[in-house]
Amino acid sequence: MKPLEKLLKKQGSHLAARAAAPPGPGPGPGPGPGPGPGPRRQSLSRPAASPEEPAGPAGPRPGGEGRWLELRPPEAPPRSPPSLSSEELSPGTGTGTGGGGEREPPSPEPPPVAAAAACCWPPAAPAPPERLLAALLERLAAGGAHGRGCGADSLLDDIVLTHSLFLPTERFLQQLHQHFVLAAGGPPACREEGAGLRRKRAVLAVLLHFLETYKGLLQEEESAGRVIKELYLLIMKDTSLYRDLEDEILKLHQLVETVELKVADETPPPNKQVKPLFRHFRRIDSCLQTRVAFRGSDEIFCRVYMPDHSYVTIRSRLSASVQDILASVTEKLQYSEERGAREEALILVTVASSGEKAVLQPSEECVFTALGINSHLFACTRDTFESLVPLPEEIQVVPGDTEIHRAEPEEVANHLTAFHWELFRCIHELEFVDYVFHGERGRRETANLELMLQRCSEVQHWVGTELLLCESLGKRAHLLKKLIKIAAICKQNQDMLSFYAVVIGLNNAAISRLRLTWEKLPGKFKNLFRKFENLTDPCRNHKTYREVLAKMKPPLIPFVPLILKDLTFLHEGSKTLLDGLVNMEKLHCIAEKVRTIRKYRSRPLCLEMEASPSQLQTKAYVRQLQVIDNQNLLFELSYKLEPSSQ
Repeated sequence: MKPLEKLLKKQGSHLAARAAAPPGPGPGPGPGPGPGPGPRRQSLSRPAASPEEPAGPAGPRPGGEGRWLELRPPEAPPRSPPSLSSEELSPGTGTGTGGGGEREPPSPEPPPVAAAAACCWPPAAPAPPERLLAALLERLAAGGAHGRGCGADSLLDDIVLTHSLFLPTERFLQQLHQHFVLAAGGPPACREEGAGLRRKRAVLAVLLHFLETYKGLLQEEESAGRVIKELYLLIMKDTSLYRDLEDEILKLHQLVETVELKVADETPPPNKQVKPLFRHFRRIDSCLQTRVAFRGSDEIFCRVYMPDHSYVTIRSRLSASVQDILASVTEKLQYSEERGAREEALILVTVASSGEKAVLQPSEECVFTALGINSHLFACTRDTFESLVPLPEEIQVVPGDTEIHRAEPEEVANHLTAFHWELFRCIHELEFVDYVFHGERGRRETANLELMLQRCSEVQHWVGTELLLCESLGKRAHLLKKLIKIAAICKQNQDMLSFYAVVIGLNNAAISRLRLTWEKLPGKFKNLFRKFENLTDPCRNHKTYREVLAKMKPPLIPFVPLILKDLTFLHEGSKTLLDGLVNMEKLHCIAEKVRTIRKYRSRPLCLEMEASPSQLQTKAYVRQLQVIDNQNLLFELSYKLEPSSQ
């Protein structure tokens, strides 16, 4: 298990104890990160909040046995500790403002959930899933063309963001289609009074907001695309009857063209450019390109290895099932039907650098983004499964200076921030909901989020790899100081993902035991690192980090795993449906968490970096980190550098 994953898993272990005994009056000690075995999905897709402080102003309704989630009016915000000064953030020479990007001075803001609760209370009464859309349309129609009010707008966004929790997308759109048909076929008296027109406006408002929210995700929803096109054609017939709908229809037409909806009986689109994934064919030209969002229909190249470490290269859809991948491998190996009938069928196995193996089921999809940092796909028979061994280490365990020893801390930190901003921008906001609430079933829609989580673990292991491959004590202490500087600049850049990853990487047990190395670190850097450890302390549900984050203005990159942890707390802390009614308070809290992601990305990131050859070299290095993720090997290197007797 990766250090980041164990950090979240240990905090989540308190959730079960919460039901047995109430939390104490004070904050409990937060466990530090550390390595350990365990499956990835148990830790990252189900991280639960610690019991000391729930994620967001929510709690169980009295007498409801904790099954309902109740929003509370905003309270006075807690007093925030003084933030680190610019001198503390940039000790010594060589640190700066993170590339000269202009930012507004930070100022505290109220939590978004509390703000919405104060503005519109309550968002909606509990209702059956089949009735909820009708209630929304009634509220939108009652508001008229103008002045719908924040209550209707907030409810609209809540339902569009969270409808998949209680109503499948296809069924949701079918209901919308039915409501438009009913509005068009109402009695003449209603049409004269404008009720039908208001109802159509309400349906259009929901459809437009739905399309604006989902955008590229709809390209993978064949059934949803068919319903949307049917509704679109039905609306287009009304352009001559209702002139007042022209603006909405024009906007709808533009959105439908932009989304490029997929329908089965249409001509398939031309072949798309193959997109490179992390660590697949380390090519400088690929890694220097701006990252774009992945979709299930995108095609990638992938290597599938044999037990003798030979491999075949296949071209496959990102959403391809294990069965499809094995079919491509079999074709590449030129298995004849006669030979295939005599021999045992192939199975697909993931093999980690530590030697851990897992057989993939034929129906599993999008397995490429679920691979570990240095894990690989192997095709073998069940007879040869036990003989599988990891590939030789991809990184040569030979001491020597790498790019990080040459580059300045500002260069490395700024390239980390720029790359992680590209990855963060690729994640659709609904991937967070799919990852937590739909688990394995939503993996195809969460490829970009999976890659971001992989990158977070990759940066952690990169920190340990670089330090442990540095044999000279003096150089190692200098590199340790440089990494702390990099963390400081990442924090100043408001790249909290890189900041967290570097700090957690320095807290790896194989690094923290290097007593001689830490003793050579200057005192002010020791003090600065202690402050960073306090900032990443998970006590009281990461209270210190949340207070610092609340003072930041966009653009910023949050510590993404903590968002998943908060959503999991909302998911497991209350029921979505109770007695057939939708828990609207829970949906509102989930939507508010998603809206914070919108806020973080509401402004573009501006970092001024030169296009010199040395900068391009650093950029390529940062975007294709070569790391050792085998914790046993990291410990071996650590004890070789500083034996226990020292």
